[in-house]
Amino acid sequence: MKESSEVLARKYRPSNFDELIGQETIAQTLSLALDSNRLSHAYLFSGLRGSGKTSTARIFAKALICEEGMSHHPCGVCSNCVMALEGRHMDIIEMDGASSRKIDDIRDLVEQTKYKPAVARYKIFIIDEVHMLTKEAFNALLKTLEEPPEYVKFILATTDPLKLPATILSRTQHFRFKSIATNKVIDHLAHILNLEGIAYENDALEILARSGGGSLRDTLTLLDQAIIYSKNHVDVRTVTDMLGLVDPKFIGELFNAVFAKDYAALVEYTKVLEDYESEMVVDELIAYLKDKMYNHDALFSTLVLDRFFRILSDSKYLFSINADGSFVLSMIFFKMIEALRIREIDQMIESFQKDVQRPEITTPTPAKIKIQTATPEIASAVQADSPIETKTEEEKEVTTQAVEEVPPAPEPIVEPVVAPIIQEDPALKLFHELIAKISDRNYELGECFTKNITFISYEESVLTWESCADEDCKKLLKHGYSVIKQLVREIFSFETKIKGIACTKEPQNLPENEPQETYIPEETFVSTPEFTQTNIEQPAPQPTAITQPEMQGPQSTTMIEDAEMGGNASCVTNCNDAAPLEELNGTDITQEPLIQKAIEMFEAKKITVQSKI
Repeated sequence: MKESSEVLARKYRPSNFDELIGQETIAQTLSLALDSNRLSHAYLFSGLRGSGKTSTARIFAKALICEEGMSHHPCGVCSNCVMALEGRHMDIIEMDGASSRKIDDIRDLVEQTKYKPAVARYKIFIIDEVHMLTKEAFNALLKTLEEPPEYVKFILATTDPLKLPATILSRTQHFRFKSIATNKVIDHLAHILNLEGIAYENDALEILARSGGGSLRDTLTLLDQAIIYSKNHVDVRTVTDMLGLVDPKFIGELFNAVFAKDYAALVEYTKVLEDYESEMVVDELIAYLKDKMYNHDALFSTLVLDRFFRILSDSKYLFSINADGSFVLSMIFFKMIEALRIREIDQMIESFQKDVQRPEITTPTPAKIKIQTATPEIASAVQADSPIETKTEEEKEVTTQAVEEVPPAPEPIVEPVVAPIIQEDPALKLFHELIAKISDRNYELGECFTKNITFISYEESVLTWESCADEDCKKLLKHGYSVIKQLVREIFSFETKIKGIACTKEPQNLPENEPQETYIPEETFVSTPEFTQTNIEQPAPQPTAITQPEMQGPQSTTMIEDAEMGGNASCVTNCNDAAPLEELNGTDITQEPLIQKAIEMFEAKKITVQSKI
């Protein structure tokens, strides 16, 4: 007759604290408590199933009653240790909370605490699955658990400590058992198989440890099953067939097809995966990607791993709504192919910069800024006194010969370069910066501003410029007025005010068939006889311009913006007013008839006028 074999979980149960797997902190704490004789009257062990709670309780109980004295390493040969190891010691009472959960069972337990231990040093009560006790049973245990006799020790074990009353938790020392790490489980499995003399593959043990989910007892149970199924040779193929998992080699071929964008092969692989549970396949794919990430596989970059993991995570929602498994897997693989086609952000930006040619934004040089140095009357007189002379070819030759005869002088070359630097206005630099920032913010607005706005001066926090904008440009300037004003305050100062003056230039390049309203000052006729004669010979046509009625009182906020931008002061209208327009004051708006009528109707006692910024 063959001898009966014992399962690995019971055969290799730890008998001392040194043999505990994955619970080093708890073993060390209990060992030090035994060695220093700093013991509590009640302990609570909680954690995952198969993490060593009951084994630790038995080891601790055996260490408490060893005849050689309390120590973290009991002798294991005395009668108390032998009986405790065999589970027949009369002073160690193990109780199953799931079956003995009523108040009567707890009353019997409390009655036993009144009697001293028979042979041992302590009478120890081990209550497993204590969270299964009823509310009445817990209440009956409270008093005894709080103040038991000095020879009584309680060890409670549970997988769900949240179900315990707070009064129980406060009366015990709580030790939380964590799930056992995969690498420690693999080492323990290899140790057991070496002792049993069974061949194995490390990849197969890794699959078993991962399937155990951190529970050593569950993993040893699977190992027992794998030893039987594989005929004493634990390999990857037999383990995957036994557990219904996908072979890692098959997963590798599947990802090769994904990187090769082989749709036909992926369809065939999906048909093979129909024999497996779809959710389990997704978990295996995630585990495979995790392994590739830890091994630093060059094919699986961080970006690719992130995209693949997002695709697999999103697929879990489809399983929750009972979607077809094979269809979900097909979508996963096709999405992975599409994810490989997405370029990285840096590549996209570089490609975009090559394909799209952005307009060059150039900062205007100081020479392009027009500075008004004279009034319009003086400028007209200077132009009349110094007409442009056209040189003949003979005069050009004489001038060239004169230049050749005169020796070059270095002084005149240096003077024009140094002079502008000395005479450059600091406010003009700020105006250059303003133009650059406006162009950077809006290219069209900056181009319009550069061509039509001329810097005049900046004194006492008042920025004065001249505006010669046409209708289109004026609309653009009005639309971007808030941006321009904000930039002016950032560059110059927050208290800076903007003043626009009338345009002193005549309009150019106007269509012949479109009349333009112009105004010529009288001083021009007096100081320029030639121009007067020309004007008499060819009188200017009288345009049918629409006369705008003058507004009584101060203007609205939009009119204030128009005045600041030089809108109504442009060369289109009101050119006869060369004086700078003052920034309009909005406090006198209460004098308008409409506002006064409203004040009278509503009997307003307090009036607040706010200007638009």
